[in-house]
Amino acid sequence: MGESFKLEKRQSLRNNEYYTMQSIFDKLYGKSTEGFKFNNLMQYVTSRNNILLAYRNIKNNKGSTTCGTDKLDISFFKDMTTEKFVKRIQNKLANYTPKSVRRVEIPKPNGKTRPLGIPCIEDRIIQQCIKQILEPICEAKFYKHSYGFRPNRSTEHAIARSMHLMNNAHLHYVVDIDIKGFFDNVSHSKLKKQIWNLGIQDKNLISIIGKILKSEIQGIGIPNKGTPQGGIISPLLSNIALNELDWWISSQWETFKTNYKYSAKSHKYRAIKKGDLKEIWLVRYADDFKIFCRDYKTAFKIFRATKMWLKERLDLDISTEKSKVTNLRKNYTEYLGFKLMVKPKHNKYVCQSRMCNKAKKITINKLKNQIKEIQKHGNSREVLKLNSMILGMHNYYKCATKITYDFREINFLVTKTLEIRLKPWISNKPQFTETYKRLYGNYKGKIRTINGITMFPIYGCKTSNAMHLHRDICNYTKPGRNKIHQNLRGYKHLIDYLLRTANDDNTAELNDNRISLIAGQQGKCYVTGLDLEIGNMECHHKKQKCDGSTDEYKNLVWICGEAHKIVHCTKLDTIKNYLGLLPLDKQGMNRVNSLRKLVGNSVI
Repeated sequence: MGESFKLEKRQSLRNNEYYTMQSIFDKLYGKSTEGFKFNNLMQYVTSRNNILLAYRNIKNNKGSTTCGTDKLDISFFKDMTTEKFVKRIQNKLANYTPKSVRRVEIPKPNGKTRPLGIPCIEDRIIQQCIKQILEPICEAKFYKHSYGFRPNRSTEHAIARSMHLMNNAHLHYVVDIDIKGFFDNVSHSKLKKQIWNLGIQDKNLISIIGKILKSEIQGIGIPNKGTPQGGIISPLLSNIALNELDWWISSQWETFKTNYKYSAKSHKYRAIKKGDLKEIWLVRYADDFKIFCRDYKTAFKIFRATKMWLKERLDLDISTEKSKVTNLRKNYTEYLGFKLMVKPKHNKYVCQSRMCNKAKKITINKLKNQIKEIQKHGNSREVLKLNSMILGMHNYYKCATKITYDFREINFLVTKTLEIRLKPWISNKPQFTETYKRLYGNYKGKIRTINGITMFPIYGCKTSNAMHLHRDICNYTKPGRNKIHQNLRGYKHLIDYLLRTANDDNTAELNDNRISLIAGQQGKCYVTGLDLEIGNMECHHKKQKCDGSTDEYKNLVWICGEAHKIVHCTKLDTIKNYLGLLPLDKQGMNRVNSLRKLVGNSVI
């Protein structure tokens, strides 16, 4: 799984537990799996802890500083008392009328634009309150091979599933269906019926969702269909809209109900293969989905049936230019920035995957534009940003089997721009950080150092097998959460996070040493020895900069937020409270006291 995808998972679960909402989410998930009908969900939506959890989740989102039509962002609430804030949200939900949605046009690579709807910050918090309660109920009912906008699922899982069907199931025909303007054409009345059929039968809550769907869009008016991209609840509503399609396709083969109960699925499939049913398997990521088949006749038949079903059941049209049946032995099929086909190898066909041409062009343009930014500003922070971009691209595309060829080509095309524009700043004297050594230490190509920062090699991407989704991973069961915590061990996600969020106000030395140091500490808190978590980790100066210290490596240490409070705190009651939150042994206390002495505080 890509490291950037893992960034917020542990923090999200930690937030749930901190606000004691996890047990409620677990209960909703459990009841939903049993087919329970929920008719009093507003008690959970409007609960104090759910509202505070929504605020925390919104605050941690980088979009929280984006203003809506009322010109307000998350800072509007920062000085408001907790009780006043909770009461404000509860009162608004009691008689809900959303404010108008700000419309923004986001440029697309093809020159067109994609409309984005940005609700006001208060409406975003309310949508988050609703999403937190609906998600566990929906997760219990969603199809297992739907991967888009769902907890613990990513594009890598969708690619891994596709490659499995091509390699192991030998399904070499694929139906590509592109829904025309899906997010703009979802029927509101149909969507509310689908929500009801999932067991969400609280009329008050469905009424509020209806008002969200009908929110006035600035400059456009009140929509009569669609789930505007940009709303927090929109991705969940889109999955609800297409969940019916998932189960209909699945019922044609995978979950087809037979009168006889077979002891194993393989026995069932062997038996139904003798009848009129044809083998088909679905992989879906948001509105982008593929149906894998064994032959052209079956593929063409399901293509026509799906087109008809979408029109009759959901009133959705497909794009005739982008929708087709592909023979994977002869042509590539494009999916989520990759292109896949099967080629003969050792007397069998195996999947070969690469970056699609469009994705390659976008990647080249992004890197060239960042090189121009380095030339324009001439500072180390922009070089760190370039490194962050390269690492993110490698992490996303590394599951392609032929990715080394793609990045060699990208490197060749980008290097010319690099050498021309940044020639005055380029040095051939490397300054390897621990991060560089760990990620790219084995690469032997040309190394470039720009303004004291050694650039990550663009060509330095190795193929890594696409990871399948583990079926026992789940946010809403205790064993499922334990599995998530196990998978998150390690610290690559912390490095990726620091690279992406380098602070322009920091020195280049500090930004670079923070990354090297977190690798040196292996992602663990210096005081407790426990894994550091995004949102709860501080890079502490042992000797304070106000006392004349520097950003050098030996003056820095990574500690958790609670330990940082203890180091700087002078009030005994507060120190006692924070000590109660940390599992400190003798070594931990010694380290706390040594850090306290260095900042001028007394020993505890």
